[in-house]
Amino acid sequence: MKIVVSACLLGKNCKYNGKNNYNKKVAAFLEGHEVTAVCPEVLGGLSVPRKPAEIVNGAVMTEERISVDREFRQGAAIALKQAMDSRADMAILQSRSPSCGVHQVYDGSFSGKLADGQGIFAQMLQNAGIKVVDAEDIV
Repeated sequence: MKIVVSACLLGKNCKYNGKNNYNKKVAAFLEGHEVTAVCPEVLGGLSVPRKPAEIVNGAVMTEERISVDREFRQGAAIALKQAMDSRADMAILQSRSPSCGVHQVYDGSFSGKLADGQGIFAQMLQNAGIKVVDAEDIV
């Protein structure tokens, strides 16, 4: 199977805080599959580390209300092209991320509260017909 995966889940230090979300269960699940690791935020030109961002009224913003929406959408489009070029069957994505959240994202209040919804990249993948799976759903 061909699988696109959030690069942070594989130990790449690409999170906003310069760290990663290495996930042993995801790494084990990926064994024997063709894997394409992506970080839409880095692909969009954002630095590591960077200011945290959340989706606020449909646009990705920092807590200081600086728009990073263009970078998030551009990076998601590049990552989607990589997924399509690799003929990905599915994507395993980091939970709650404004790029990769599958079931929920932070609500835009920068208070840690969650809201039902998807990140920019997760939504693009789903719209393209690629199955998206939340990393927390890998058992």
